[in-house]
Amino acid sequence: MGATVDIIIPVYNEEEILPRTIATLTEFLENNLPNNPWQVTIADNASTDSTQAVSEMLARQHPGVNYLRIPQKGRGRALRTAWLDSHADIVSYMDADLSTDLSHFPQLIAALESGSHIAVGSRLSKESQVVRGFKREFISRGYNLLINSMFFTGLPDAQCGFKALTRATAEAIVPSIKNNSWFFDTELLVIAAKRGFNIASVPVKWTDDPISTVNVVGTAKEDVKGLLRLRFGGVPRVEPPAPLSTDL
Repeated sequence: MGATVDIIIPVYNEEEILPRTIATLTEFLENNLPNNPWQVTIADNASTDSTQAVSEMLARQHPGVNYLRIPQKGRGRALRTAWLDSHADIVSYMDADLSTDLSHFPQLIAALESGSHIAVGSRLSKESQVVRGFKREFISRGYNLLINSMFFTGLPDAQCGFKALTRATAEAIVPSIKNNSWFFDTELLVIAAKRGFNIASVPVKWTDDPISTVNVVGTAKEDVKGLLRLRFGGVPRVEPPAPLSTDL
């Protein structure tokens, strides 16, 4: 039997898409992750619509689906809470809109079982198939270039909402991450890259959500502030843990 896996779906006011997302995801996991015991955790960070009621209903309908309520907003806060609360060998997350094709998820798990500390989906790889507007593509590539020019990390794609890491890696890095919002991902990867963690990159098929509520300008400002803090305030010193045991 392979490593146990916890898939976190961070949500804020996602009452409409959650039923379809959970049905699609659980069916995929049942058919494509046969050797890895898994659970799905809906991490609700302070939704004000019916997300809680919908999530609790879905948890009753689908074995292996859990609901976690976080009383404050922030995707990073949701991931921090859910990952550090998990008992699985591998913790992961994906966006609620399932923009990244699920066929790549087993590749993330395989990379971790082969010795990587972190595995990330990359929309910026040459092999990736990405459908999104010019503006978002330009911003994404520009942001990644900025990260790599400031830290010389060679990171593939810091912001893709499709990542997995060993729980030991989360326990090592997450307590040192200061951001609780959108910059959480970048901070995680910069710390990992600068401290010698093994990061695997998986090219993905990815389709932009045209009704995404992400504030691109606000997020960009937060990201730049975070990068400057890490660049001039210093990257925390963190020791990479041992990789997953091959005996799993």
